[in-house]
Amino acid sequence: MVGVKQSDCTGCGAPVGFIDRHYCCRCTAQQKEAATRAACPRCSQQRVLRADTGRCITCSRVCTGCGNPVRSKSSALCRTCMRESERDAAKDPCPRCSRPGYLREDTGWCGHCSRPRQAKQPPRACEQCGRVRKHAGLGLCSACWQRHPDRPFVRAEHLIAELDNPPAWLQDFTTDLAAKYSVGRACTMITSLGWLLRDDQPNLPQSVLERSAARAVRWVPRPCLETFFTSHGLAMATDQAERLAAGRRQRRVLAVPGLLRPSVEAFSDFMIRSRERSRRAGTLPRTDATIEAALAIVRDLALFLAGERGKQDWALTDVHDLEAFLARSPKARKRRLVVLGQFFRFARSRKIVLVDPARGLTARGPSGFTGATLTPDQQRVLFRRWTTDPAVHPHEALLGMLALLHGASSREVKMLQAVDLDFRARTARLGDRPHPVPLDPPSWAAVEGCLGHREDQKTDNPHVMVTRQTKSGRGPASTAYVSHVLDACGFPPRMIRCTRLLDLVNTMDPKLVAATFGMDPEATMIYLADHIDPGRLPDLQSR
Repeated sequence: MVGVKQSDCTGCGAPVGFIDRHYCCRCTAQQKEAATRAACPRCSQQRVLRADTGRCITCSRVCTGCGNPVRSKSSALCRTCMRESERDAAKDPCPRCSRPGYLREDTGWCGHCSRPRQAKQPPRACEQCGRVRKHAGLGLCSACWQRHPDRPFVRAEHLIAELDNPPAWLQDFTTDLAAKYSVGRACTMITSLGWLLRDDQPNLPQSVLERSAARAVRWVPRPCLETFFTSHGLAMATDQAERLAAGRRQRRVLAVPGLLRPSVEAFSDFMIRSRERSRRAGTLPRTDATIEAALAIVRDLALFLAGERGKQDWALTDVHDLEAFLARSPKARKRRLVVLGQFFRFARSRKIVLVDPARGLTARGPSGFTGATLTPDQQRVLFRRWTTDPAVHPHEALLGMLALLHGASSREVKMLQAVDLDFRARTARLGDRPHPVPLDPPSWAAVEGCLGHREDQKTDNPHVMVTRQTKSGRGPASTAYVSHVLDACGFPPRMIRCTRLLDLVNTMDPKLVAATFGMDPEATMIYLADHIDPGRLPDLQSR
């Protein structure tokens, strides 16, 4: 009798004892076991998962304290939690502080209560104010020590001791800070300077100045460091102002919609190149504020075209779009129209547009003066305020008196320097005026009050009007500060100056006023009244 040949296992090659099977018994059992396994979400191993936890049996045993896996089947805590529980069990409440701790045999208290305390010094009389207080240093109380003039130098000595290689200029810089700032502010600035000197970078003056300009360090103003280093010949001035202006221009360009952005970016580069050519030619170049204002207007127009007009190409802009855009801000029409004319002339020269849509637009409005002026009674009130009120700030009195009596602009006052004053003749050179301006006694008293305020600040700034922000440098007061100096009196500087110019132009020859103030003759013509004063022409009354 011939037996039936057994088939071979597909998995391992062993003989299969059953008909119509492809795997042996061992491989069949392995397949059934593998079908019941899955990847554990905790250990990622192929294990049989428990239905209650969804993890393998090893990962299902967790610590009741922290939740970490526990390997031992008989333990409910992990090793770390078990040690902590053993330490907590060995602690007893302290009779003194009632907190759990290890009680010492000699005292019966915990370690914190058993350690001896540092004896506090009894209050003593302060050597400066005489009050019985706790001493902060040098026999002084805390309040007197905070105002002690040696604090900046003590802080600098501590900083020098902390540095491995202290710079040689640190002592001189401390002396400069102590002379310009209060004690507390100088100490804070020296502490902040220590952050720059401990950042593993070379402490050369130029390197420190560049790092202070690259990142904003609190209480270490870049102008203070720059003024000190440049005045002592230790470093050259940085281009921080130019870099900040470039960042502001870039933000305005990036705000333009994508398809309109390349033309605005090209217009920005064109204005920068024009400014460089103007500087080389000696003409008046555009300032950063002028360029940024122009880019802001073009940006607003691009957002208006893309958002409300649905136009993504400058070539599709027509005069109706510009009229609708200008109608949104009627008071800014003249300024916006000037910028739009410049932009579309540039765009037409670069073949971005074929027709200039702003060519036929005009800033419709009266050509004469339409601003508000002060009445004589208001002028008298302001004059008494700036000459008799001791609570008025010296900067307000200076700007107000020069604008009220001499028609000085805010720029002329903020750019006024001490070298422009003639103390013997009591004159001042204001702006571009061809001759020194004689100052009357009230105006000169305002100048002296401002000089006294400048002397109290102990600054090297050459300008007469020095603020807290500019006393550490040599620049003039900001335009924002000067524009708000007269807020206390309720009238802006422009209104006060226009009142004086209007009175002079209508009572004198406009050309003479233009020559005296260093203005163009056309600039004074807008202040001419459009009627004849009948009191100055008596013959008209008889007729």
